[in-house]
Amino acid sequence: QVQLVESGGGLVQAGGSLRLSCAASGRTFSIYTMGWFRQAPGKEREFVARINWSGSIADYTDSVNGRFTISKDNAKNTVYLQMSSLKPEDTAVYYCAAGSEFSSIPSRYPYWGQGTQVTVSS
Repeated sequence: QVQLVESGGGLVQAGGSLRLSCAASGRTFSIYTMGWFRQAPGKEREFVARINWSGSIADYTDSVNGRFTISKDNAKNTVYLQMSSLKPEDTAVYYCAAGSEFSSIPSRYPYWGQGTQVTVSS
């Protein structure tokens, strides 16, 4: 099993920044990809960003590209999502996930964190 613990959500004004963290523990040797997803009220969970375990490959959904940065601290088994130039439409519960595929599809990730709320006020 893999355990994921997220932190760093909160309330921020439009244009502001937040950094989310996700610490992985347990059978981390089984992880190839760490991903961030988000789910707004009444909407499906959507892909935000992903990074491979070594941190050498990362990509983003178009709506956050250039504003969000995913990174990984290999010594701490922790993935970060630095969010800048936040917009009200970024408001959602953000989840980190771990899986063995480099996928943007939520169902391909067997391990999930508890979620952290990000609210961007206009």
